[in-house]
Amino acid sequence: MQNSATLIDTVFAGKGSRSLLRDAAIALAATGLLTLSAKVQVPFYPVPMTMQSLVVLVIGAAFGWRLGVATVMLYLLEGLAGLPVFANTPEKGVGLAYMMGPTGGYLIGFVAAAFVTGFLAERGWTKSVLGSLAAMAIGHAVIFLFGFAWLAVLMGAGKAYLFGVAPFYAATLFKTLLGAALLPAAWRVVEYLRRA
Repeated sequence: MQNSATLIDTVFAGKGSRSLLRDAAIALAATGLLTLSAKVQVPFYPVPMTMQSLVVLVIGAAFGWRLGVATVMLYLLEGLAGLPVFANTPEKGVGLAYMMGPTGGYLIGFVAAAFVTGFLAERGWTKSVLGSLAAMAIGHAVIFLFGFAWLAVLMGAGKAYLFGVAPFYAATLFKTLLGAALLPAAWRVVEYLRRA
């Protein structure tokens, strides 16, 4: 399937060529959004949720895989440098010590998920609800794959599933459905504004 323009490129179409400065500004702003999504906890059953995985996937889908991965990598570099950008930082540590802890696999999974959703978005998947649903589901599965694998190394597969996967089914379903609705809606708004 041939490549499709990303949402961010469509927004900026006709406003000058893509530039490193523009992409850097977009990525930096998006890391702020990632930080905010990690810090805000939404009451949910059985555990409170953050919106971070949704924001990671939307960044990948809206930016495409190259800028999406670069944005998530910049976010991880901010965390590695000791900035309190992750959930529960600085209370539970910062920098490499935090990244090597229980959430380390999920953080690496964010990079892989941004790649996957960005790759699928560049092939037009996020322009429809069903395509977006599939992209969001695959992206969340990638995050859990990395998170589970790392937790399994730290505490064994049984505990990794019990503490790192099972409590998050409902929240993940909610965020997957929300992403599946948001992305096609964003495309419709952008295309409407371009025609206006």
